[in-house]
Amino acid sequence: MAKQVKSKCMRLVAAVMLTQSVLAQALFGQSQSALELGNGALEAKQYDRAIELFSKAAAEDPKDYGAEFQLALTYNLIGKDREAISHYQNALAIEPGLYEAELNLALSLVRTRNAAAAIPHFRDAATKKPQEFRPTLGLAQALLEINDPPAAEQAFKRALALNAKSAAAEAGLGMALGRQNKVDEAAAHFQQAFTLDRTYRSTFVELAMLYEANHRTEEAITFYRMFPDNATALEHLGNLLTQAGDTKGAVATLQALVEKMPTTERRILLAQAYVADKQPAKAEAAIAPAVEAAPKDIELRMFYGRLLRDQRKFPAAAAQFSEVTALNPALVEAWNELANVDIVGEQYQQGLAALERVRALGKETPGNLFYRALAQDHLQMRPEAVESYEKFLAGAGGKFPDQEFQARQRIRILKAEIQKRR
Repeated sequence: MAKQVKSKCMRLVAAVMLTQSVLAQALFGQSQSALELGNGALEAKQYDRAIELFSKAAAEDPKDYGAEFQLALTYNLIGKDREAISHYQNALAIEPGLYEAELNLALSLVRTRNAAAAIPHFRDAATKKPQEFRPTLGLAQALLEINDPPAAEQAFKRALALNAKSAAAEAGLGMALGRQNKVDEAAAHFQQAFTLDRTYRSTFVELAMLYEANHRTEEAITFYRMFPDNATALEHLGNLLTQAGDTKGAVATLQALVEKMPTTERRILLAQAYVADKQPAKAEAAIAPAVEAAPKDIELRMFYGRLLRDQRKFPAAAAQFSEVTALNPALVEAWNELANVDIVGEQYQQGLAALERVRALGKETPGNLFYRALAQDHLQMRPEAVESYEKFLAGAGGKFPDQEFQARQRIRILKAEIQKRR
């Protein structure tokens, strides 16, 4: 949505470009025949010929700012903003403060993703013609682009003072206010933008995001529901419905979205909704293609592994966690998960090996010691199990009452068995 508003803003500002040779001649005169011929070529849309002639005019008279300006303008018209920039700069070096060059240079800089550099030129143009709406609007949009919402807010207000009927300025002001968490103020301007221009309906997605960010979930859901064909809105809607406990609604929303426009992120959201709706098998089916498509995505594999773990598919879960440890051998979280599913899945030797990696990384916890003791106990490594149970008890401090009770019982039994074998 920000891109749409920016595009509309820039199209309004771009209207200032001088595309007719008559106006160019009024500004710069016809002292050079190459310039005059270039203006004719430009008017006839013979852009290559115009560039050739304006370049010749500029070379013949280095002080001819008109040739530099027209050359820049021609590059603008064929979509070569980077080439245009240097020629606008040349024109301004010859004729400082030239309004049309300041404004068009600023526009070219914005289109080449250099809003910060455009700002002083928008300011100069606005200062030179303070009653002109277009440079003030451009300045406001550039300030928003560099994420200076307080300054953008003031600039958009000045733009609206010059043109109260501008939907672009209303929507931009809404965005600037929203980024300052002035949600209700922003809502009024988004509504006004829509009133002025119905194509600004999609700015309500921005409003819904503001409500969501400010934990006003019901209002966010209401606005997201307005956009059944907007993928971003549906993603957010599905996630919010999951969080709000409407798991059936979340599944329906995200299922339809994934069927039409599947992405890894959307598959994860759908899987989470399935989990919340107690449909783990469907969650697994939803996420598996995403894992296959992004095999090196650690976060995705961890999610998938836990999903398999919760379905007690321990070998499959262990395979996922093992892949993660191969991708990042220093990730303690993955080693812990691998140890847990191996031990619960009765793969005790593998579980102990994973716990050794946790110990080697210096991150062993009382929980690790308890699992270590369980594995050693099942492998009939009695002295080692006793030692691990005792270390667990020493570090547990009453935080794990059930496990501590079990550990004390096993220590008593194991010590008796050891004594018998002597």
